[in-house]
Amino acid sequence: MIQEYEHTGQGYNPFLIRDGWQVAQLNYAPALAFDAMDRVERHAATDEVFVSLRGAPVLIAAVEQEGALRLERCAMRPGVTYNVPAGVWHAIALHVTDLVLIVENPNTHLHDVEYRALNAAESVKVLELLSGPAAAEC
Repeated sequence: MIQEYEHTGQGYNPFLIRDGWQVAQLNYAPALAFDAMDRVERHAATDEVFVSLRGAPVLIAAVEQEGALRLERCAMRPGVTYNVPAGVWHAIALHVTDLVLIVENPNTHLHDVEYRALNAAESVKVLELLSGPAAAEC
């Protein structure tokens, strides 16, 4: 009667998709490394909920102002639920041992995602934010 799901591979895997919601697991992949962040994404139709199950992943949120991104850093703590509202640019950086649970509308990753590449100045700022102190700045 109880179903069990586990994702042991790299990266993002939506493993439980139901009417109106889906659960995904995010594991480390090289594209999610702290020194690899080169873009942000946003979703028009759904908030996205992140829960760190293990480790110290970092969420980056951004708003566009006059063609540039104003960036904010959030060092995630295990067991705390973080919500990124619909329309907010965001990205996540993971260490090799980090594990994150994601809840969002079904098939968001296929039908409701827009990407924006970081320019050179934004990339430098993101690296500064990601290499900053471990204290949460949410």
